[in-house]
Amino acid sequence: MKIVKPQRIDIDNLIETNNLLETNDLIINQKIKNFSKENIELYDTKFEKTILEGIEIKDSKLEKNTFIDVEFRNCNFSNTSFENSCFTRCEFNNCKMTGSNFVEARLYQVTFMDSNANYINLSTASMENVLFHNTVLRNSYFQENKLKNIYFEETDLTQAQFFKTSLKDIDLSDCKIEGIAVSVEDIKGATIHPLQATDLLYLLGVKVKF
Repeated sequence: MKIVKPQRIDIDNLIETNNLLETNDLIINQKIKNFSKENIELYDTKFEKTILEGIEIKDSKLEKNTFIDVEFRNCNFSNTSFENSCFTRCEFNNCKMTGSNFVEARLYQVTFMDSNANYINLSTASMENVLFHNTVLRNSYFQENKLKNIYFEETDLTQAQFFKTSLKDIDLSDCKIEGIAVSVEDIKGATIHPLQATDLLYLLGVKVKF
């Protein structure tokens, strides 16, 4: 596994602020902390070598933005849209992203750690070298995705939906996959634990009687 973390940020030289909306279309070498706002719109903004900590932006649109070498720490982006945004060498750590929208986003070298992303929509997103570790992805949506080097570690994929998204060469063996919705074609080539086999028997049209 080769997931590149955000490039080392010189914390001592970061400009610290608590108001995201005072910035312009380029946010670089900043630490934005403890900002809280709902129903905001922010487009075509580039974030680079920046830390977002304790940010709460809910029911908002942060679309068509670019994030390079950005760390998200203890943030809440519930029901917020990142549609058509690009993430490169970013890390989400202990974030809440319930119902967030990453449709048609580009994720490259991105890590989701210890986060809650129930109902996240990643449909048609392009993902390469992405790690989901100890993250809750219940009822998540993966539809028509292009996946390359995707890793699920101790991730909750209960009732996640995969449609026209191949899981070939992806290891799901230490994940929860109860109620996962996937086709035979898409699950072909994935790695699972023997005890998970019963969660996929519905694909064969059979029932298990104990």
